[in-house]
Amino acid sequence: MDHVVYLDAKAGELVKLLSGDKTMIIRGAAGRKLPHGCVFPGDTLYFIENNATGQVRARGIVTRVIHSEQLTPPEAAGLIADYQSALKLTARQMERWSGKRYLVLIEVQAVTVVAPFAIDKSAYGNMDDWLPVGDIQSVTVAAG
Repeated sequence: MDHVVYLDAKAGELVKLLSGDKTMIIRGAAGRKLPHGCVFPGDTLYFIENNATGQVRARGIVTRVIHSEQLTPPEAAGLIADYQSALKLTARQMERWSGKRYLVLIEVQAVTVVAPFAIDKSAYGNMDDWLPVGDIQSVTVAAG
């Protein structure tokens, strides 16, 4: 399964992933929402920065996924602290994710730059930062 994942440009997430300094990304919510239960080892993640460029810039392979049960804020903060060496979150990101009741931690390897390309997001009316696209070719916009 292929997924399009938006990364925090201000926090330099893509740069950290490409350098190998960061090996894990995080998502969370008050309820079980994407990617909870829909991302698995072997899946491919295609990365776009959330800075309005709208271009996929890199991809990586999921090697491990941790889906939390419902967490209290202290439990969420503890889980994040346990994986901070791989997550490399900024203080702002730590604060944001520590308040979520459900967390998904996704370990990624082999993150590589790809020739930039756009995707068609029209099938995803409620724009989110995680799009399970099935096959990336089904949403790739031809250059022209």
